[in-house]
Amino acid sequence: MRIHHLKISGFGPFAGTEDIDFDRLSAHGLFLLNGPTGAGKTSVLDAICFALYGSVPGARQDGKRLRSDHAEPAQEPAVTCEFSAQGRRVEETRSPAWEKPSARGRKGFTVQQAKTLLRERVGGAWVEKSARNDEAGAEIMALLGMDRDQFTRVVMLPQGDFAAFLRSKAADRLDLLQKLFGTQRFEAVEQELSRQAAAAREDVSALTAQLGLLSSRAEAEGAQLVLN
Repeated sequence: MRIHHLKISGFGPFAGTEDIDFDRLSAHGLFLLNGPTGAGKTSVLDAICFALYGSVPGARQDGKRLRSDHAEPAQEPAVTCEFSAQGRRVEETRSPAWEKPSARGRKGFTVQQAKTLLRERVGGAWVEKSARNDEAGAEIMALLGMDRDQFTRVVMLPQGDFAAFLRSKAADRLDLLQKLFGTQRFEAVEQELSRQAAAAREDVSALTAQLGLLSSRAEAEGAQLVLN
């Protein structure tokens, strides 16, 4: 997976719209996301996770808290993440549920439901793939091969959670690493080699039995010739 671009609007501490060009940042190799406490470093990572999976890690999952408290009252919170994976270029835009002020000066709010738009770059143009939260989520999981928890444990490990990953059950780590590195094809080869080895052992056993039978018959016929 390679992230190309991230657009954040009214999300977390970002009251306005912020555009991050990861291609430009990574053009010369590694880059560092740096800043003082409260600058929004974790919120950038949360925005990536939210765009992909519709939620963020840990206690920050509450969608009502995702919209920036500093945004203009009518500004819709949204995150757009453009990335490549498995030879495909995909863009997903998500907006959490939020309360929009009523129009025409009326008091109160109207609840805006969470929205999703999944698009794919095909032949130089963006093609809509899905506008359903569940459908887009399933497509992303299939494309990345990881659910949100696995993604945050491997690709974007939250602060302080690395030790928890190391302490997790061996079976859980094995399952995660197998999905991450795509070892299924090696398992298939191993199973096929095991099948062939078992078949070869059966052939050897059968041939050994036949050889023993032929040897016994030859000895018997040899003894018969001596007697004659």
